[in-house]
Amino acid sequence: MTSLKSDFLRTITERGYMHQCTDLDALDKRLSETCSAAYIGFDCTASSLHVGSLMQIMLLRWWQKTGHKPIVLMGGGTTRIGDPSGKDEARKMLTDADITRNMDGIKSVFGKYLTFGSGKTDAVMVNNADWLDKLNYIDFLRDYGHHFTINRMLTFDSVKLRLEREQPLTFLEFNYMLLQGYDFVELYRRNTCILQMGGSDQWGNIINGVELGRRADQAELYGLTSPLLTTSSGAKMGKTAQGAVWLNADALSPWEFWQYWRNTEDADVGRFLKLFTELPLDEIARLEALQGAEINEAKKILANEVTKLAHGESAAQEAAETARKTFEEGAAAANLPTIEIPAAELAAGIPAFALFVRAGLAESNGDAKRLIKGGGGKVNDAALTSETQAVGTNDLKDGVLKLTAGKKRHILVKPV
Repeated sequence: MTSLKSDFLRTITERGYMHQCTDLDALDKRLSETCSAAYIGFDCTASSLHVGSLMQIMLLRWWQKTGHKPIVLMGGGTTRIGDPSGKDEARKMLTDADITRNMDGIKSVFGKYLTFGSGKTDAVMVNNADWLDKLNYIDFLRDYGHHFTINRMLTFDSVKLRLEREQPLTFLEFNYMLLQGYDFVELYRRNTCILQMGGSDQWGNIINGVELGRRADQAELYGLTSPLLTTSSGAKMGKTAQGAVWLNADALSPWEFWQYWRNTEDADVGRFLKLFTELPLDEIARLEALQGAEINEAKKILANEVTKLAHGESAAQEAAETARKTFEEGAAAANLPTIEIPAAELAAGIPAFALFVRAGLAESNGDAKRLIKGGGGKVNDAALTSETQAVGTNDLKDGVLKLTAGKKRHILVKPV
């Protein structure tokens, strides 16, 4: 690869964000000469984004930090159809009220990462419903349909993989890539946007927009994707046995968010520090070289830095202090995740394995029994002697129970 001139492309390449780019040399030249606008789209399928979207948000952050203008596109229109990319079946259809509610929840996260305003490099947020809802279908087909060929669309992964797995792809979903391509053209016309970024599963949709802009407006547009991210063990980013790792504090507490990063696999520490923090690369190289128990210090730094961006410095410090008390002092810190159980049930006693399942520390009764048999289940920091041992009111300490699975996962049980 030729040496990159633009700060943005050089930064994201060094830090591991780069996967594909439509015309890297031409884009590099443009970005090194002038402030430009780029966008990433976010459909409103839930009331919070999760960690799987964090790389895209960081891309927009680096775009702004290197002197360019980010556009956050809310998919108020495209969410009504559903992106087939990476899915074996159609997404659940959401009502307009669901989409509006989800959009309201999602919007809040971007203010943590981007500076919004009317300045040259200030971020803006737009909603594709503003133009998609007004499209006349016949006019749209007449004006733009001839720019798309079925032959080409069948080669895109979002279509090809579904068909190879013999899963139905509805005509509704097939239209999604046309509308995403049209989004790019609209943003070029409205905001002089020249770049669309996204995950590698969006490559086909992004190419559609680049080509549509060239054919419809003779515009020089570009596309760039980041790699789809998995952990070293192959797990999908943003998912745990307990569910999604949400970015909004009302969906997942800052403590639990901090814990997710603290529990990063050793082999992923350096990569995640590059992608999800702004620490200098030489400092990251020092941290990822740590061995043995020392790597845990690097994990704490990772957790602190990522939580600071998502929830603020005070939330990160509070989570780190809670962890210190929990792990180093063995205290039942008040900030741990808490579940409530009727006092009458605790008075009668609950089998330990059932309580661990109820607390979300095990996925099934069998998992809980194996955990306890292996010595990994504790109540108030004391190992359980039997998976059927009754846990109840007599075990309360300062009015609560602390359940521990392994060394890192803790839940407080509070009678109500």
